[in-house]
Amino acid sequence: MKRTQFITIVIVSAIIGGLVGILAYSALAGKNRPSVLSPAREPASVVKLTAAMDTATDFTLAAENTVHGVVHIKTESTVTYTNPFRDFFGDRFPNFEQPVTAYGSGVIISADGYIVTNNHVIENSKAISVVLNDKREFEARLVGADENTDLALLKIDAENLPSIPFGNSDNVKVGEWVLAVGNPYNITSTVTAGIVSAKGRNMDIIDTEYQIESFIQTDAPVNQGNSGGALVNLKGEMIGITTAIASSTGGNVGISFAIPSTLVKKVVEDLREFGSVQRAFMGVSIDEINATTAKQYNLDNLEGVYVLEVNDNSAAKEAGIQKGDVIMRINNVRVNSPSELQELVGRNRPGDKITVEVKRDGKLKQFEVTLRNLEGNTSIVRSDTGSMSATLGATFANVTENEKRNLGIQNGVKVEKLQDGKLKSAGIQEGFIITKVNEQSVNSVSELNNLLRSIKGGVYIEGKYPNGRTAYYAFGM
Repeated sequence: MKRTQFITIVIVSAIIGGLVGILAYSALAGKNRPSVLSPAREPASVVKLTAAMDTATDFTLAAENTVHGVVHIKTESTVTYTNPFRDFFGDRFPNFEQPVTAYGSGVIISADGYIVTNNHVIENSKAISVVLNDKREFEARLVGADENTDLALLKIDAENLPSIPFGNSDNVKVGEWVLAVGNPYNITSTVTAGIVSAKGRNMDIIDTEYQIESFIQTDAPVNQGNSGGALVNLKGEMIGITTAIASSTGGNVGISFAIPSTLVKKVVEDLREFGSVQRAFMGVSIDEINATTAKQYNLDNLEGVYVLEVNDNSAAKEAGIQKGDVIMRINNVRVNSPSELQELVGRNRPGDKITVEVKRDGKLKQFEVTLRNLEGNTSIVRSDTGSMSATLGATFANVTENEKRNLGIQNGVKVEKLQDGKLKSAGIQEGFIITKVNEQSVNSVSELNNLLRSIKGGVYIEGKYPNGRTAYYAFGM
């Protein structure tokens, strides 16, 4: 073969090989390149997850359905300051009072003007006003309050109001999106978002002997003024009443707490029907089970709530519950902390029956417990709005544990508001704490009223003012 023919064959082969290579590369690349007519698509599972996330984080509907149902609450009260010259010169230098305006939030729960808020928002106030989201303002009447749950019920004279329906806080899950709707820093109609961080929290925020704390914890930004506002789910249902923040500065740091709606609903119904909360008790002293207490009580696991003592004449004792039992469930709902147990019991009224499952000697037992009130019976307690209050010209409140500590007293009933009547005529002023009547100690509002009803003739009252001054008064019945 001639040299020129050989070179020609090599060149032709190279050209053909190159063309084949180019065609092969184009074919392979085409399999991995999106067509102009067929855009690239995500896998089906990714599409479904993205759609679910978009739906879960769309807060607009919940915000629109709830923002008009949250109100701005303004209260007027007075603070008494001690005159420093009084100790030296007596009554010629009386104490002086300073008016105080405070703010909070509330939730409209019915179209005819019932509003729920925190007790600490309206406590000791002389006047309460409510500003709606449409800027209308109303004077509010206090229907009733409960310091043990930090809840209060107000009423305004209005109709066709936008209300927020109750949701079931039992169905709330950790990680669920929620909205906090309120009026922080005196700014109306504020909505913030977050997730449920925990449930059943007991933070010792409510300073009373029989407090119920089983808070929903959330990281939705909440600040001063949000108290009494609504915690809502993405359906626009109220699942809690915002009540406190955990902060060293007074501002939001991502930890806030709400009273669960199941407890709110029960308290509101009691206040509306009876004027006071019908508190039910099992009559047991309980303790949380953790690694330390499990070892102390010789328990084989950390489940349930330990029964330390069973009170005499109590619902638990009559039902057969014993010291050393471990309460596992209330009405088939598992309990793992005292706060959870107290909330479940607190949803009931005296006379209601609950099923209590306990573990005893390694075996599960069930008991039907008929709950009782603090006096050991099933009677209904109504707010005293009758002739005794009119005669005395006063409304009363039970003294808080904090007030007892500050004044160094063991008991007492506070004169919350005064109008014309026997107490005002005797010289008693608002804020006075009655500790004794005719040498008998008084421990509650109902005890004071019962004692005064039984007296015919002279009444001698001993007590203290918030500044620590002891005073004595007398009048006739």
